[in-house]
Amino acid sequence: MTTFVLVSGGYTGGWIWQEVADHLRAAGHRAHPVTLTGMGDRRHLSGPGTDLNTHIEDVAQALDHIGAGEPGEAGETVLVAHCYGAYPALGAADREPGRLTRLVYVDAGLPADGVSVLDALPDPAVPDRLRRRAQEHGDGWRLPPPAFEETDIWGSLDGISREGLERLARFAAPQPLATLTQPVRLTGATAALPATGIFCTKNVTSTAALRALVDSGDPRFGAFTDPRYGFFDLDTGHWPMLSCPGELADLLLRAAADEGERLGAPA
Repeated sequence: MTTFVLVSGGYTGGWIWQEVADHLRAAGHRAHPVTLTGMGDRRHLSGPGTDLNTHIEDVAQALDHIGAGEPGEAGETVLVAHCYGAYPALGAADREPGRLTRLVYVDAGLPADGVSVLDALPDPAVPDRLRRRAQEHGDGWRLPPPAFEETDIWGSLDGISREGLERLARFAAPQPLATLTQPVRLTGATAALPATGIFCTKNVTSTAALRALVDSGDPRFGAFTDPRYGFFDLDTGHWPMLSCPGELADLLLRAAADEGERLGAPA
């Protein structure tokens, strides 16, 4: 049995993993969606002091409590993170990587030590826009959910049904600004931990695009040829837990089984 700990991206909460979790449980595994402080049904707990470290502690506590009060052991534990969730997930994994068997990044970048979410955005105009929004509409410390037309924030919404979009609009919560401005601090303790990347090809990138960067000789991407990294593609937008939860759950199971394309091998 594998335990999947599921960390959601910005503006959302554990609710967004409901269908994926149902598929994983139906396959005989455990699934634990994490709702970060200030998000989802914990939005009332948000405040000016809610920062990235708060969310790292949320994930760390979830990992600490896996299996508590349940018969048997948690078995292998796979930590799954979508988009922004990669930052608190990797921050928590960095503390005690030995408790995990794999990290899975769902359409998420790989956080770097000393870099915040806003620092990592490719368009330098976006951080300024978000800080202004927090000042004008969020008491200086929180970001109201953006309109769906802001695809530089939401990413591609391709494949989400009208019902899914209505759920996303209804349950989206303001994001505490400090979760995006506080740099993540990493020791490199997860360097030997197996990891899987799942790319949503109707959003930004794909395994083929990453392979091209690796083949270009750019040293920033050379590490991805390590056999501990596996990759999958999903032909959907940035929110596969809403657009194709069954397919995403199947890929999470395959990732846990150490499947996935290796970039160190010929295409």
